[in-house]
Amino acid sequence: MATTLNICRIDCANDDAREAIFELRRQLSPNGNVVSPQGRARTLAAFGEELTPQQVIERICAGVRNRGLDAVLDYTAKLDGVTLSPAEVRVSRDEMLEAFRAADPAYLRTLRRVRDNILAFQSGILNRDAVMRRGPNSELRLRYRPLKRVGVCIPGGAAAYPSSLLMTVVPAQAAGVEEIAVVVPPTPFGGYNTDLLAACHALGVTEVHRIGGAQAVAAMAYGVEGIPAVDKIVGPGNLFVALAKRQVYGEVDIDSIAGPSEIVLIADWTADPRFIAADLISQAEHSPGASVLITWEPDLIERVAEALVKQLEQLSRGDLARESLERFGALILVRDEDEAVTLTNLIAPEHLHVSTSDPDRLAERLTNAGAIFLGHDTPVAVGDYAAGPSHVLPTGGTARWASGLCSNDFLKRTSLIYVNREGLAQIAPDVRLLADKEGLTAHRYSVDVRLDEGQEP
Repeated sequence: MATTLNICRIDCANDDAREAIFELRRQLSPNGNVVSPQGRARTLAAFGEELTPQQVIERICAGVRNRGLDAVLDYTAKLDGVTLSPAEVRVSRDEMLEAFRAADPAYLRTLRRVRDNILAFQSGILNRDAVMRRGPNSELRLRYRPLKRVGVCIPGGAAAYPSSLLMTVVPAQAAGVEEIAVVVPPTPFGGYNTDLLAACHALGVTEVHRIGGAQAVAAMAYGVEGIPAVDKIVGPGNLFVALAKRQVYGEVDIDSIAGPSEIVLIADWTADPRFIAADLISQAEHSPGASVLITWEPDLIERVAEALVKQLEQLSRGDLARESLERFGALILVRDEDEAVTLTNLIAPEHLHVSTSDPDRLAERLTNAGAIFLGHDTPVAVGDYAAGPSHVLPTGGTARWASGLCSNDFLKRTSLIYVNREGLAQIAPDVRLLADKEGLTAHRYSVDVRLDEGQEP
């Protein structure tokens, strides 16, 4: 294990910090083409030529649209190295029940507690129907109804992620979604992982398919044999999953086009360098993942750098985290608190941890972040696993305008408008004037004829 860490250091007094940070963000965006050597090798073997990730997605989506389940199974064999028959795609209820019965009771109790935390939060924030009456002659309503069928992508390449299952399925259940289809790669960490299958059963999920990647996204968007099309696709994934979601958007709704995990940590002299190092590594171990410290304390940067080296030597995923920290990490020295706030709002990170003496005061000025973690004792892992808000969050700077997944994202809203004859007469002058301005004579006539002021056409 290396005894030093070649992590980027930026001093805002001398360097162009914004450009350096934005370059890191560009590399990790869906346009950055960050693909592992193994991923590139699989692509070459599957398609017989070098393709960009976007070209791969276009091939896969077109194949699934045209050939259905046959294409899904073909790409699963070529890209995942797993040959499945049509009957092996869907996980049986008996298999999930068996996994549930064999699961560690402590694990099941944790699942229940976390589910209850998420359900309480997501139910509490649900949008409610609204009614506005403008006197006795008109009524306006806004009605919310859940989507009927939703698809959930759960990763399963390098690790099993029951937390992602909880953070996507439970908000949909809180919204009242009737049908939830889960797709997970046919791997030991995915569709053959008993802990994950036990979690599905514990949550009441009855539809799980052993397919992953772009082919799973396309299958849910277009519908294939045994997998009816969904209304919306949510859940994390690699670059190919993100690009596939972008490709099918419009055919279905999606939650976001997410990139790798990222954290910005703002710290002052009261922060413990061990805690900061642990938080930076926790996101870097996703590999790739971006981890950035912003502080106005020069000594803190040195102590964090030392803590990073020590912890990387001790952690089982230290090598993966080291690679991410050296490629996508940064320790940034700013002039003061104001510059820290400005730079952070420009970065608009997925996770933002404020580890200062008065985090609430600073948080009031931090407007662009997927989730903000306040105080020295609130690591991002609390939100990743158990707190209640979903850990599916905007990445790549999209927190400037995007929000994390929540129960309201599984609702669709409809306006209901009613006016009686008197109400129509009151609003008619405005309708007529705008219709005349736009030259839409039939629009005007539809009002006039009801008020007996129009001539027969």
